[in-house]
Amino acid sequence: MGLPGNALSSHLAQIKAHVPGVLICTLIALSATFLSEHYGGPQLLYALLIGLSLHSLAQQDAHREGTQFCARTVLRFGVALLGIRITLDQVAHLGASVGLVLVAAVGLTIASGLVLARVFRRPAAHGLLSGGAVGICGASAALAISAVLPPNRENERFTLLAVVGVTVLSTLAMVLYPLLLNALPLSPQQSGIFLGGTIHDVAQVVAAGMLIGPEAGDAATVVKLFRVVLLLPVVVLIALGYRQWSKQSEACGTAAPRPPLVPGFLVGFLAMVLLASSGWVAAEVSSTVQSVSRWCLVVAIGAAGVKTSLGELAQLGWQPVLMLATETLVIAALVLGALFWGPLGVV
Repeated sequence: MGLPGNALSSHLAQIKAHVPGVLICTLIALSATFLSEHYGGPQLLYALLIGLSLHSLAQQDAHREGTQFCARTVLRFGVALLGIRITLDQVAHLGASVGLVLVAAVGLTIASGLVLARVFRRPAAHGLLSGGAVGICGASAALAISAVLPPNRENERFTLLAVVGVTVLSTLAMVLYPLLLNALPLSPQQSGIFLGGTIHDVAQVVAAGMLIGPEAGDAATVVKLFRVVLLLPVVVLIALGYRQWSKQSEACGTAAPRPPLVPGFLVGFLAMVLLASSGWVAAEVSSTVQSVSRWCLVVAIGAAGVKTSLGELAQLGWQPVLMLATETLVIAALVLGALFWGPLGVV
């Protein structure tokens, strides 16, 4: 049976609302690709810069739906497809020491968030949210953690500040960290471990890794997705800490619906990893999937640029900014220290 007339009209209206924003992000991706192919330079960085220059378009209602779709759904789809490049052998090759360092780095970053919240006399929830956003996976972690915190206006406002802050900091790290690594005696894989272990958002990790090279990009992606996996236990622990509050809220009928603890794109990524590890995927198919994945990421980073205003950083207030920046330095120092003086020492 076909869809009822009203339902069909509603779906068509939703598609129509997405078209202008999707077309703009696609045009940004095409322009970035043209510049990269004809003048050299990183495709993703071109997309970001072009997107930032078109930020005024994000203020127009006609473009908002499509831009948001590209920045979130297309990004997640592209990240999921990235798994086709990774095999379980590659993950095992990173070694248990990398995993232990990442667990310690994420835990200490969240702990630093709690300490900073206490120093600035802010709620502990703000320290958990900012530390989790920096330590795990940026805006996605901020939103996931926010879903299990008490839903008051103060927490909601801080969540929005954290999302903007980690997006800006992640973008800055994407540009600055490769420059830093080029001056240090690190192998491509070690550079990838640093990028994947310190940059907040997945797209920026991939972009920064590709600025150094394919080997660094692959290592950065695997390390970053390991950090994303840590979202599950972290959110579960935070949820358990607020269990009594949740019971009281549910009793009053005020509990908000919560998203899955494991993001869907992560499930897709793991499925692609298992498929690649099986050896059943032909090289031509793998190459095509990788191309689609990269195109999705270019479109998504262009959309992220359109949505981001550097001027918004000045409106966050100095305390949240200082918290996020300090936590960013903490995780960078921990991972870099492990590379030079710890279990990941320079070879």
